[in-house]
Amino acid sequence: MENNVTQTLGIIGSGPVGSAVARLAVSAGWNVILSNSRGPETLGDLVSELGERAQAATPGEAAAGDLVVAAVPLIAYTRLPQAALAGKVVIDTMNYAPDRDGRIAQLDASELTSSELVQRHLSGARVVKAFNNITPKHLAALARPSGAADRSALPVAGDDAAAKEQTAALLNDLGYDSVDLGGLAESWRFSPNTPLYALAYAGEGMPSGASMQELLAWFAQTPGGPVPAHQIKQLADDTVRASAGVSFDD
Repeated sequence: MENNVTQTLGIIGSGPVGSAVARLAVSAGWNVILSNSRGPETLGDLVSELGERAQAATPGEAAAGDLVVAAVPLIAYTRLPQAALAGKVVIDTMNYAPDRDGRIAQLDASELTSSELVQRHLSGARVVKAFNNITPKHLAALARPSGAADRSALPVAGDDAAAKEQTAALLNDLGYDSVDLGGLAESWRFSPNTPLYALAYAGEGMPSGASMQELLAWFAQTPGGPVPAHQIKQLADDTVRASAGVSFDD
């Protein structure tokens, strides 16, 4: 999982998802530029943990990366720096959560996907959906070298073929195969309330007949299990579009 040519990954949002991606990227030989909404001075511990390949910056400065990961809550998507991200490949990890983000009529009516909404805001960028359907814990635990028998895949969607190729190359470095599921309009296939969202990576042993509380307790403890590319494709093909958004009360 090591790059021959050092590249830089900009990360806007350094919560659990952004931090997990950063750790994998550094392990794979990438440099990372980390940012959040509170300022570079709040990222000292994470940068120290990651070592010399990491630096803290502002979101505008993180946009200088060869690729940029947007790992902020969807409610904050309009604060992503449009001008700085123009021309960039932006990997959108966001999910719609109405309890947190407020109701967005076009998403509730399935007129748009959340990534299409992000692409409208970042009209000069090339948005690719990825990393949104796996927990940070499982993202870290299931990474494997290329060719490993138990390597997992992650779905991607985007309207620009070259941007998806660059994203797939990043995923390969980070320890994952990728499955191209089409344009941003198809990204609902691995959004909340679909079989590809989170539970797909939970592994075996899910208790049958369990209450939601028991299921969540099991899910929090499971180390996860591999999901190969062919399984991603099958689940995506078989899924039916459901209500948009995940509830924190679920």
